[in-house]
Amino acid sequence: MSNVTNGAIAKASHRKKIHDWIVVIILLVLLVAAFTISANTGTIRLSPMELFRTLFGQGTPQQELILFEFRLPRMVISILIGAGLAVSGCIMQGVSRNSLADPGILGINAGAGLMVMLFVLLFPSMQTMNSLFLLPALALIGSGAAAILIYALSYKKGEGISPTRLLLSGIGVAAGISATMIIMTLKLTPESYTFVANWLAGSIWGSNWKFVMALLPWLIVLLPFAYYKSNVMNVLNLGDQTASGLGTPIEKERILLLAAAVGLASSSVSVSGGIGFVGLVAPHLARKLVGPKHKMLLVTCALVGALLVLVADTITRALPLQKEIPTGLIVAIIGAPYFLYLLSRSKG
Repeated sequence: MSNVTNGAIAKASHRKKIHDWIVVIILLVLLVAAFTISANTGTIRLSPMELFRTLFGQGTPQQELILFEFRLPRMVISILIGAGLAVSGCIMQGVSRNSLADPGILGINAGAGLMVMLFVLLFPSMQTMNSLFLLPALALIGSGAAAILIYALSYKKGEGISPTRLLLSGIGVAAGISATMIIMTLKLTPESYTFVANWLAGSIWGSNWKFVMALLPWLIVLLPFAYYKSNVMNVLNLGDQTASGLGTPIEKERILLLAAAVGLASSSVSVSGGIGFVGLVAPHLARKLVGPKHKMLLVTCALVGALLVLVADTITRALPLQKEIPTGLIVAIIGAPYFLYLLSRSKG
């Protein structure tokens, strides 16, 4: 009987692995399709064949300029920040065991925005392009300080982190930081105010290869680290007592994972602006597709986040408006109703 049971479990596990990889392949195909459509979205059209020829150096000078200098950097940035924000939200939800955790909702993005605004306020004459490698570091300081404050407010000795206290503390800290930023905007020059307003709305302002190179090192280090810690996140999901009984140093691992989540979120928003809800929506959709085990969940989550931001950015460029609207607004239109839906379910 035990052999039959073990065989059934092995078959079910094998089918689950096949299913998960099929989901990943489908998401990759969708991402490639979205990439192709995005490259063809704009005033000047590029057919799939023209796109293919231009990618391999066979396009006209005009096509190469449009693709390599304007569209391709922005598309790569959209994919990178989508993956970074999604994995950051997935880590936060796993570590805190709170399905509503998200870098934007918990005030992490607000902390990064506060430091960026302080920089713009104190050094208005510095060109943003010259400071692009400094902005991720400043955003990390701001989001790190916000994360430490939220962690301290939501932690209770003997109980650990309460999901409810974490959510309320994050919302309270985000509200306080937002109020401070509104007051600071009164002292900004018109040019600085325009930049900050677009940044806060989630406009992907970093749209050349220098911004890609500024963001890429953070993701190259932190995304593999999060994947490496996937089994630890699975253990933490069992609860503090069970995880401690299995020999996991809970607080040490939690701090390391939160630091990785903060690094991913702050480096992403320093280039993309205050894009919210990606870290909330992507993990939930990925969990529905492949389940709660973090090894496949993180991969799926990164692909869903990249697809979400790339599609949202493509929509902003496709809308027949005189002025392009920020990508963050499109993401918010998708994410805000989903957040309210999850909130209503959690009340039940």
